[in-house]
Amino acid sequence: EVQLVESGGGLVQAGGSLRLSCAASGFSLDDYAIGWFRQAPGKEREGILCISRRDGTTYYADFAKGRFTMAYDYDKNTVYLQMNSLKPDDTAVYYCAAHSDVYGSKCPASPSEYNYWGQGTQVTVSS
Repeated sequence: EVQLVESGGGLVQAGGSLRLSCAASGFSLDDYAIGWFRQAPGKEREGILCISRRDGTTYYADFAKGRFTMAYDYDKNTVYLQMNSLKPDDTAVYYCAAHSDVYGSKCPASPSEYNYWGQGTQVTVSS
């Protein structure tokens, strides 16, 4: 069974850093595109970044460039979202997701194309 479980959310002051974890089970990280998303109250879910090591595709939202990065720990089958220089506008529920289909595992253009989602973890940035 494929499962994604996020953790690491919490309250942080503006300018601080936070690292979120996404523990995967039931599949190999390299076989899927892994994406991170967030959803603030009253707003649509927006993409943060995506990496597909199998297909060599990446995507970074403009707001994420230079502040957010993703790292892999294959021993733990876990990916991490490192977030630096956090701002109050970064307050949201953060989700990780995984995508693969018969055509490959390129980073999808739409959140609806992701096969699996975690439950989300709340990040609150205080001013």
